[in-house]
Amino acid sequence: MAFKFLIVILTVVQLSQSIPSPNGIGSDLTLLINNDLLGPQSPSANSGVILLTTRSQRSAASACEKLGESLWAPELNTSSIQPTLDYLTFQGKYPQDQQYWIASSPSALRAIDGRGRISDSETLPWAYLPALCTQSAPFSNISAQDTSSKWQVAVHSNNDDITGFRDRLSFRFLGIRYAPQPKRFTYSTPYIGAKNNVSATSYGSQCIQSGTDGSEDCLFLNVWTPYLPAHGGDTRKPVMFWIHGGAFTGGTGNDPTFDGGNIASRGDVVMVAINYRLGSLGFLALDDGVTKGNYGLADIVNALDWVRNNIRDFGGDPDRITIFGQSAGAASVRALLASPKAKGKFAAAIPMSNLGGGGYGTTYSSWMTIDSEVSTTANPILTATNCSTASSKIDCLRAVPASKFPTLPATARYLVVDGTYLTTSELPLGSDAEGSLSKVHLLQGLMRDDGGAITSYIQTTNLSESITTDGFNTSVVVGSPNLFPIPEGSNATLNIFNVTARVATDTIFRCVDQAAAYAGVLNNVFAPNQYFYEFNRSYQTPGWDPNAPVCDAPITSTHPHGNPDQEYFKCHSGELYYVFGTILRMGYTLRDENDLPFEQFTLDSWTSFARTYDPNPDVGLLKARNYSNTIAEIEKSGTWAPLSNGERNGGMVRQLQWPNTSSTIASYIYSYFQEQYLDVSPTATILIMESVDLHSAPHAYTPSTICPQQISKEHVEPEHAELDTGAYEHGATQALGPALG
Repeated sequence: MAFKFLIVILTVVQLSQSIPSPNGIGSDLTLLINNDLLGPQSPSANSGVILLTTRSQRSAASACEKLGESLWAPELNTSSIQPTLDYLTFQGKYPQDQQYWIASSPSALRAIDGRGRISDSETLPWAYLPALCTQSAPFSNISAQDTSSKWQVAVHSNNDDITGFRDRLSFRFLGIRYAPQPKRFTYSTPYIGAKNNVSATSYGSQCIQSGTDGSEDCLFLNVWTPYLPAHGGDTRKPVMFWIHGGAFTGGTGNDPTFDGGNIASRGDVVMVAINYRLGSLGFLALDDGVTKGNYGLADIVNALDWVRNNIRDFGGDPDRITIFGQSAGAASVRALLASPKAKGKFAAAIPMSNLGGGGYGTTYSSWMTIDSEVSTTANPILTATNCSTASSKIDCLRAVPASKFPTLPATARYLVVDGTYLTTSELPLGSDAEGSLSKVHLLQGLMRDDGGAITSYIQTTNLSESITTDGFNTSVVVGSPNLFPIPEGSNATLNIFNVTARVATDTIFRCVDQAAAYAGVLNNVFAPNQYFYEFNRSYQTPGWDPNAPVCDAPITSTHPHGNPDQEYFKCHSGELYYVFGTILRMGYTLRDENDLPFEQFTLDSWTSFARTYDPNPDVGLLKARNYSNTIAEIEKSGTWAPLSNGERNGGMVRQLQWPNTSSTIASYIYSYFQEQYLDVSPTATILIMESVDLHSAPHAYTPSTICPQQISKEHVEPEHAELDTGAYEHGATQALGPALG
């Protein structure tokens, strides 16, 4: 028996030793490829190499072999690796005349320099040079990824040996545990490894949610990185920390929409995507003084702590973390900006389409008291589970099967003021703003028609009925026809929806997001140079496409997959494929000749912000990496200007379309108040904006009191107001309500 046990131990040790690791090889590992987001279709698909740190030729050949590769050779007839060599020179780590080991010729050792010149010399045997290995790992996609041992790589982190794998673009570590399964309705605690061999080649379980499988043991994260250091290394990449949306009731960091391979590869950053508890299991609060909710938010902070403690092992810099999220993920970013528990734990933030202001969006940015949450949500849950009269309500709820919670008539999905993770009802953006935010860099914005997917499509030709049914201020909308004129199109119900969608966008998104941006700049809340955008081009996710086909580019004879140059609603979630560069990886089609360059430009802008806190990529980097489409767009449309408190107009808003344009933020905000408050002067408008979230004046701006009434003629873009409704004559359907936040 003891002999068998010894054999098992030796087998495990040998298995762990057979998986290459940076420490075992004694070299940093860097994946480099000319990534144009075309994946296997790219003419540069086989241009990938693995860079090793300085060593002898024999050691270089041995290290490549341990990785299942060989030294790169020009005879392989791969795509040009010159952009890789140029990028290495641009980074400044190696001079342009630096030589790199490549495969030997039949007669001598060889090296290639930064200019692409190959040397074949008898003096090389004594040289110590960095080396270029081949990189033959296959591309992964939405349905397939090769995790076989040939492509696996191990990293020692958090006291465990963690095995991931590489595909053509990045090292992938999936399903890394950041917290043990917590007791229900308690805060999660950090997971500390126990010197285990841990597999990170498949996703961990998603959290319990409606309509899909899930588990309460779901606190996992995924890491994509182009770089793994050996023995600590001396290089660190910026980190992008993704928080998924889903109304705080659904979603997962495993969603292939958010795959981080292209962001890591093309953007040269480390990306992390996380799971956090959802719905009642993540946000239920009771009035017992103990069950205070915000457990999902606490999970996010716990994951952020894991990243700060361990991301160095995956090549990331814990002092250069950008948190970013969309919809409920953006609301989470906003909450982290306000949370004492997240103070000082990130350097930058990108909230994308944050909700607030009024109607359905109110509670995303104006956080409930526990008493309000109890009366609104907890009490109905207690009643539905027969726990309202239990001697211990919390113990009764813990006995309810986890899968039952998403099916209950009420769901706790609200951030609350718990006194620990959130201590204020809103993010302070005035004189009471948290001082540490002055070091946080900010990029934020929205979709032009975010509300087109959030509000319901009511089959009616009566504007009052549509506005009332969707819960907006009917008297303001209907009583001010000059603010939101009804388009004159052949589809009468779509004409009404056009108005309703614009009301929803302004009420739930534009008002709160632009007002927060303006106040942040005016009161110097954040680090200098904040940036704001509005997407006017979109690619709606087919898996979540309410009110189809109004959020989809119209199909024409020349564009069978949709023509983005025609008018359509640029809806909530329509930016995600562009940000992550995943259109083709998801198996979808480039609809026209501009989808690809716009996707490249968007990813380049987001990752530039993560690297430098400026969404304008360094032109030298773009030239080195041969990112010609992004170069051309910057030359054509100019650079993205930041918001400014030195100008009364607040600076520029970037219209993200093809090509890009810009306009002033004050031109939006002034029209809100000028139209609704009896010709308020520009000076008065500025004073109103200065009071954002201050609560210091009787009529200070708060999302719950002002935003529902902010209905602006400025926002009726002429081309949008005159939308060709005939394109959707037969397509509009009743939405299922606000399914995603």
